[in-house]
Amino acid sequence: MKLGALAWQVDRGQSLEAWADRLDQAVAEAVEEEDVDLVFTAEYAPMEAALGEEPDLAGELARACASAPEALQIARAIAEWHGVWLLPGSFPWREGGIIRNRAPLIAPDGRVAWQDKHVMTRFEAEHWGISPGAPPAVFDTDFGRIGIAICFDLEFPQLVRAQVEAGAWLILAPCCTDTPRGFNRVRIAAAARAMENQCFVAIAPTVGAAPWSASLDKNHGQAAIFGPVDHGFPVDGVLAAGAMDAPGLVYAKLDPARLDAVRRNGAVRNHLAWPPTPPPCRVERPA
Repeated sequence: MKLGALAWQVDRGQSLEAWADRLDQAVAEAVEEEDVDLVFTAEYAPMEAALGEEPDLAGELARACASAPEALQIARAIAEWHGVWLLPGSFPWREGGIIRNRAPLIAPDGRVAWQDKHVMTRFEAEHWGISPGAPPAVFDTDFGRIGIAICFDLEFPQLVRAQVEAGAWLILAPCCTDTPRGFNRVRIAAAARAMENQCFVAIAPTVGAAPWSASLDKNHGQAAIFGPVDHGFPVDGVLAAGAMDAPGLVYAKLDPARLDAVRRNGAVRNHLAWPPTPPPCRVERPA
C-alpha cells in the first residue's frame, strides 16, 4: 500500500467549497503524482469551513456540527472521483444532544466506516462538552485490516494494542495539537506504538496559526510515518517525515509482509512478547 499523510494548513476559507477545493487538490496530487492508495489528514481539519470573522468557541462548534453531514458527502465524492481510500480528518458530530469526535474512513466506492475518539482531552471535555465515543475498531480494506486512533487515543497503549490484536497492521492517527509539547506527546506515542506492536503508525496534524479562530488558533506538528525499530527498518523507525509545522504530504510504501518477518525474526519480539494481562505489582521493602 502507498500511504499519503497530509499535514493540514488551517486556512481562512470560511466555506465548505473552499475546504473541498483544498482537499481535492491534495488528494489529486497524491494520486496523480505518487499513485497513493490511501490519503488521510488531520483531526478537526474540516472545521476550517465553520470558522467566522472573529474567535467564537461555541459558534464554531455549532457551525461545524451543522456542516459535518454535508462535508462528509463532499469527502465521499472526492474519494470516489479519485478512486482512493480517504480519511478527510475528524468531525464534531452531533447525534441528539451528544457530540462526539468522529473520523470517517471512506472507501473508493463511497462506503463509510467510523472511528470515534475514545478519550477526550481537557479542552474537548471542559470547553466543548465532547463525549467519549465507541471503543477502538478495525477496518477491513483492500490492503488488510487497519485501525484509527484519533490524537489523544494514541497515547494509551491498550487502545492501539486492542486494534493490533484484532489484526490491524497500520494505525492512522489524525491529530490536532496547539503546542510543540502536545505534538511531541503524539509523536512519541506514535513511535512507541509502532515499536511495541511492530506495526506501522502514521500521524497527520493541523499546522499553522489561525488567530481568527478560538478552536484552531495555534497548530503545531509534522506529518510522519513510523515502523518497527528493528532489522530491515530505519534505525530510528522513521519511514517518512515532513518538516515541523510545514503543510503537505509525506509518503511511504508499506508492506505488511515486512512486519510478519520482523515479528518472527527480529532482534526482539515485542509483538509476540506482549504480556496477555498486566502482571501484578509487588510492594517490597529493603531488608
